[in-house]
Amino acid sequence: MYNKQSIRRRIALVAVGVAALALTATNTLAAQNEPRQPKPTVVLVHGAFADASTWNGVIDRLQRDGYPVIAPANPLRGIASDATYLASVVKTIPGPVVLAGHSYGGAVIGQAAAGLPNVKSLVFVDAFALDVGEPAGSIGERFPNNLLGPALITRPYALPGGQTGTDVYVQPSRFREVIGADVPEHAIALAAAAQRPVDQSAFVEPPTAAAWKTIPSWFVIGRQDKAIDPAGLRFMAKRAHGRTTEIDASHLGLISHAGTVADVIERAAR
Repeated sequence: MYNKQSIRRRIALVAVGVAALALTATNTLAAQNEPRQPKPTVVLVHGAFADASTWNGVIDRLQRDGYPVIAPANPLRGIASDATYLASVVKTIPGPVVLAGHSYGGAVIGQAAAGLPNVKSLVFVDAFALDVGEPAGSIGERFPNNLLGPALITRPYALPGGQTGTDVYVQPSRFREVIGADVPEHAIALAAAAQRPVDQSAFVEPPTAAAWKTIPSWFVIGRQDKAIDPAGLRFMAKRAHGRTTEIDASHLGLISHAGTVADVIERAAR
């Protein structure tokens, strides 16, 4: 038999238990209803002799994982003008941004990100991470183990006022050997035919900013890169104190190893 005091004690304990369960349920419901922070926008910048389609495999993976992605056309007219254009795109994006650049695109993001507070991380994929006053061509001279120089051809083009500029292409017959030896032949043949040229000045124009000095940076390096010497890529990554991932890939590791590249970008985004 329970006395009245014992019954009251049991009732009180039950009441406390019910209150605790209700509080737990309330907190759980509040946590579920709490708005999640949106994922940062990933901006992908292609390099020379290419267009934004080189990022297609990476874009597919990032979008499936819920990341908003923009892959603007890089004008390929020179670091200053290309970086100014890219910065104008990034300024229109609300919230945090991850900037990723491939090849020459790395030189562009390294300058464009300077002074943009919403850029939280940089990703260089077989890319130039240049210092202030250091043109891309100087990296090729310092680390000459590449096939790019002898494979280039030039074509003049008209500028306003009667002046002439010079566009640079990779010889289609050497495109696979130099740019993407691990990409299927039919795909690389299409890429060679559709390549977008870069103005010759892009190789000699020195950047005026190096955002990797203040923004956390990640690097993907293809060990079989024949367009930029892997030793040069390692030098730039080490100088930037970057988090580095090496892959057995050509200069087009963003195509042949799109999953790995996407993983690195998502690590930078987190």
